[in-house]
Amino acid sequence: MNKPYHHGDLRAALVAEALTLVEESNAENISLREVARRVGVSPQAVYRHFPDKAALMAELAQTGLARLAVAQQAASERAGGGSAGFAATGAEYVRFALANPGLFRLIFAHGAAHAGEMCADNPMSMLREASAALAPPGRDPAAFALQAWSIAHGLAMLMLDGQVPVDEALIDRVVDVRALG
Repeated sequence: MNKPYHHGDLRAALVAEALTLVEESNAENISLREVARRVGVSPQAVYRHFPDKAALMAELAQTGLARLAVAQQAASERAGGGSAGFAATGAEYVRFALANPGLFRLIFAHGAAHAGEMCADNPMSMLREASAALAPPGRDPAAFALQAWSIAHGLAMLMLDGQVPVDEALIDRVVDVRALG
């Protein structure tokens, strides 16, 4: 059990502990009672911040989506933006999934990828914006975005499920959508 919780931001402490549990166990096995126990508060204290498990899972999914956006933005900037940056965001998507398998699965199991689409700083918005700028002439940018996302997501899932071995060079080669144009 972690140190008992005494003051500060209980909501943030609950989210942090739940994120740890997501990576230790299947998200579906997490209970609000267990999160409360590990933070050192009564189960009733959790309900002041999250009315039910679904609300906590939605918060975790949004947190994961925000972390993914930060990681992808940084990867794009390191690559210098443009088409190289676009390819880097796809590779970072796969690497994020491999580094955070529980959280990655949770993001999509709880619909956060769609719930956060209105935010300008999320992966879906970045994907649409980059696709509009980088889609080959005559190609529908929305279809190009879906194709790029499908490649990265498919590779991530194949690697997470052990169907394809994790290989850094392979990640870079497969998600480089510049070859699609």
